[in-house]
Amino acid sequence: MKRLILTRHAKSSWDDPLTPDHDRPLNDRGKAAAADLGQWLASRGYVPDEVLCSDAERTRSTFSGIAPALPGTPVLELKPTLYHAGPDVMLAVLRHAKGDVVMMIGHNPGIAEFAGRLVAQAPRNAEFSRYPTGATLVVDFAVDTWADVGFGMGTVDDFIIPREIVA
Repeated sequence: MKRLILTRHAKSSWDDPLTPDHDRPLNDRGKAAAADLGQWLASRGYVPDEVLCSDAERTRSTFSGIAPALPGTPVLELKPTLYHAGPDVMLAVLRHAKGDVVMMIGHNPGIAEFAGRLVAQAPRNAEFSRYPTGATLVVDFAVDTWADVGFGMGTVDDFIIPREIVA
């Protein structure tokens, strides 16, 4: 059994129009949402042992906000190929994962399509297809290795967006 925690980066700042997209930081709402996501994940025992993260500032900062709530220290791997990656690239990266519980942090529109294609049945949440900032899917795969994961094979365990988290 393998578990994927698939998270879209938290809300980023557009305050400085001269900041390159890759370097945009989280805004205050995004920082708070990342911390809330960390608490939510830890409270449910969704704890990654490996994190595959786009190398963009907003994805790295999302993980930095989540990490303090997690027990232990997962292995963080920055993956430039995940920056605005489509579903096929995301699947290729995932197939090389080493952990049993892997968190992947990426961007729309690719992450929304990836999430939708991974699961056999989508969760009953109107926000799933839109995959807003901070959206997090927890999906299980009945496989021995990540190399065996394919589209349509995942079973949804949970799905949340930050504004649904009750403190």
